[in-house]
Amino acid sequence: MKIAVVGATGMVGTVMLKVLEERNLPITELIPVASEKSAGKKLTFKGKEYTIVTLEQAVALKPEIALFSAGGETSLLWAPKFAKVGTKVIDNSSAWRMDVDKKLVVPEINGDVLTKNDYIIANPNCSTIQLVMVLAPLHLKYNMKRVIISTYQSVSGTGVKAVQQLENEEAGIEGEMAYHYKIGRNAIPQCDVFLENGYTKEEMKLVKEPKKILRDDSFSVTATAVRIPTAGGHSEAVNVEFEHDFDVTEVRRILRETPGVTVQDDLAKNLYPMPITANDKDEVFVGRIRRDESQEKTLNLWIVADNLRKGAATNTIQIAEYLIAHNLV
Repeated sequence: MKIAVVGATGMVGTVMLKVLEERNLPITELIPVASEKSAGKKLTFKGKEYTIVTLEQAVALKPEIALFSAGGETSLLWAPKFAKVGTKVIDNSSAWRMDVDKKLVVPEINGDVLTKNDYIIANPNCSTIQLVMVLAPLHLKYNMKRVIISTYQSVSGTGVKAVQQLENEEAGIEGEMAYHYKIGRNAIPQCDVFLENGYTKEEMKLVKEPKKILRDDSFSVTATAVRIPTAGGHSEAVNVEFEHDFDVTEVRRILRETPGVTVQDDLAKNLYPMPITANDKDEVFVGRIRRDESQEKTLNLWIVADNLRKGAATNTIQIAEYLIAHNLV
């Protein structure tokens, strides 16, 4: 089993390698892939040294699986080239997510959509993954009508340049800016670029992707995405109106029994999810579970996850694991 990691030196690629080390995939050969300027450099994986190769070299090696985290343009150009030689591509960019011919997968929810004929598989947006992990079991039980999301997203979601900006500001150093404004001691109500409808790309991902993953467009979604000065971990305040009424105790029970979800909801102990406690973990954490007293059949939730792990690297690798376990590769 040859596995390529495309974008191996990037922020998500580095986490992918870490998660691959932790999880026991049957890798016989790792193929770290990066840009021309990084080609020829070395990296260590499971105590063994590997040489970074170019995309062209990686395609020639015909890996069984290629985990992509190198941006949309790279994915659009190179994913089909890998697919053509029989490689299963799992792509972490937004390039293929809303393509009608490509599957958008969170394995715990809709891994069953995958077949042997899927050669390019899309990994959802980080904010979408943690959202649907919590909402999917509740939708099955109570049938969602409307979802309102406000996100509080860490700078790591923008990339290494944004993390550096925050670190520079904290250290009092003038440096390159990833954002239009300072992020330290601030909240910027803009994640990604604005579209003609006044929403950002990130907000529209949250509107569209859950419907594709849940295979249901009967519910409506609206979102406001905000960047905050945390180094890692995304948080979401979520308000959900259901068709059927619910009991909050039952909601907690359903979520406790959901694989990959951890309930942290003990007000007497001030226990609720936070980015600092979700750091470097694969679970999606949910708390502040309470009825919306302003409207019938409506629930409030607070959802937190490590956006570089379950929101990116871990989910990508879980898709690979699903392919292997179900003999689809």
